[in-house]
Amino acid sequence: MASTTESMSRLLKLAHKFNCFYLSGLQKGDCRPFVVEGQQVGLVRPDVAAQLARFPEVFLVHSDVVELNPAFRDYNERSAKVDAVLRRFRTDGAFIALKGWREECYEVRAAFSKCPLLKMDRSATCLFGIRQYGVDINGYVLCPERGMCVWLQKRAASKQTWPGKLDNMVGGGLSVGFGILETALKEAAEEASIPRSILDQKLTPAGSVSFFFESERGLFPNTEFVYDLELPLDFVPNNSDGEVESFELLPAKEALDKIFAPDFKTTSCPVVLDFLIRHGFVSPDSGLETHLECILK
Repeated sequence: MASTTESMSRLLKLAHKFNCFYLSGLQKGDCRPFVVEGQQVGLVRPDVAAQLARFPEVFLVHSDVVELNPAFRDYNERSAKVDAVLRRFRTDGAFIALKGWREECYEVRAAFSKCPLLKMDRSATCLFGIRQYGVDINGYVLCPERGMCVWLQKRAASKQTWPGKLDNMVGGGLSVGFGILETALKEAAEEASIPRSILDQKLTPAGSVSFFFESERGLFPNTEFVYDLELPLDFVPNNSDGEVESFELLPAKEALDKIFAPDFKTTSCPVVLDFLIRHGFVSPDSGLETHLECILK
């Protein structure tokens, strides 16, 4: 019983790390909806709203809502107007998040099934609490001696976010113009040099994981589309885009311990945890499934 209680405690502490907006609510009550074309697409914190109010021709900042000027006619005009403000913020050093400017854009939409309303640099989406969509691949091996083993990566020290942290084997955001499977194939090739022949045979869709992280940089509602990938025993991933320092193959139970450590990328924890739950390495005994429901909200 004690071990189960201890496991629940560790999982709930982990949940408060990666789902902290829901579970801790640091500024939850102070955020205002961000509305575009009558649709809520995000949330704006008070510090961001104060800066947006400097540009009333672009953003209409009210006490209960922040709205993109409805006079903007289409996707391209909205994107251009917002981009001009964001570049001004970047020049002024207004937000730490924009130090990670990528010249890589994400779509902004009310839901994944909805048409995009505009695009913005991925580094800025957290200022507006816009849901980011990404793809993660759980790479694993069935070892005769050690059982199921999981590949993890160590992010390069030069990464703009989470440098040097442990991470899932392969992951990447859905940039403008790329679909889910297309992103998975691209990231698998770039991050781990996985042959297309293996991907075509073994890449298996495994649902999605959603969470809402908050940090000093901003608000990060995330949905990650997940794939599982059984790899050959003799395959060793090799990075080709300079974003990964190294890879490590660990028994599943050791991988579970790793996600509780401070050197693991917080926003990748739920994907690895989901994988380990689905493969029976986190027990649902003694009501633990009730707590997991909260963790993977």
